[in-house]
Amino acid sequence: MTGLQDRLTPAQVEEFGREMDEIRQRVVADLGKEDVDYIYNIIKTQRGLEAAGRALMYVPPAWPLAVAALSVSKILDNMEIGHNVMHGQYDWTRDPALSSQQFEWDNVAPGENWRHSHNYIHHTYTNILDKDRDVGYGILRIDPAQKWHPYYLGNPVYAFFLAFMFEYGVMLHDLEFDRIVRGERKWSEFKEVRARMVRKAARQIGKDYVLFPLLTGPLAPLTLAGNLTANVVRNVWAFSIIFCGHFPADVESFSEEETENETRGQWYLRQILGSANITGGKLFHIMSGNLSHQIEHHLFPDIPARRYPQIAAEVRAICEKYGLPYNTGPLHKQLFSVAKKLVKFALPDSVRPQPAEPTTLKPELEAA
Repeated sequence: MTGLQDRLTPAQVEEFGREMDEIRQRVVADLGKEDVDYIYNIIKTQRGLEAAGRALMYVPPAWPLAVAALSVSKILDNMEIGHNVMHGQYDWTRDPALSSQQFEWDNVAPGENWRHSHNYIHHTYTNILDKDRDVGYGILRIDPAQKWHPYYLGNPVYAFFLAFMFEYGVMLHDLEFDRIVRGERKWSEFKEVRARMVRKAARQIGKDYVLFPLLTGPLAPLTLAGNLTANVVRNVWAFSIIFCGHFPADVESFSEEETENETRGQWYLRQILGSANITGGKLFHIMSGNLSHQIEHHLFPDIPARRYPQIAAEVRAICEKYGLPYNTGPLHKQLFSVAKKLVKFALPDSVRPQPAEPTTLKPELEAA
């Protein structure tokens, strides 16, 4: 955990924040028809793939193609459409179909719950221990500041199962089981949250594992297996992208004390230090919902994600100007880094090497 105040001088932090604000203002002023056309083309593609996948379930030899089409459809629905629309990235269009408050995605996590735990809690308190619920998801130890407990010896096992059932992990995230166990919250406080979970899970399970299998008659077992496989593929993919954007080596966490009375510039700085990108081609970025540009997403969560690749080089140049890290790398590198962390922090502090104190950076910028 590195003190934010040790990175830059107060004047540098505010200048850094001003430069980030300028990027945001320029992008927002340029939003228009191309952005709307883009998201509707993605929606059209997603719906076409879903229809193809459902139809191919009636043709047993085409089962692998059916599963592939349905898997890609679910990934696009969750990553590039649902996640981004529910962030309010298209609220400026005033289009009800793109309304962050009305959109509902194709997984068991209710949109209303997710908008609170993700849009508000995570993006406001990014990587602040005991504030950001995404740090370990209440299940994993991924930071040395989390007190070790024998429970964490199962870290890699918990992560493995979380990857395969990630949508259920996201759904249950809002129940805050760990805080209930510690006596910090009461089960009765989550009555409405639970009701939304039950309704949404029942609808999703009924659709994928009852209705669509029954519609294929004697092919119902194949259809059920296909739907289950597509959901697992989507879950593992989403887990991989999200964990690689938040938990590779050198991604930092912060305490509540050091983020008190945080300025806009300090908030931007925390997003840079607490995020990581994943390199790849255009199709890879689309399939990740452009969360492969997690740094840019944390900086500007409410601008259309298709804009992140356009501003990534500029954000990186500004980071280099201020001597700030810009954590990026290919998927396999970031995923391996996350895996190492999960194993490392499964062990008690006494049996693993302690890192050296980080070198703080205070670059002196030339006067304009």
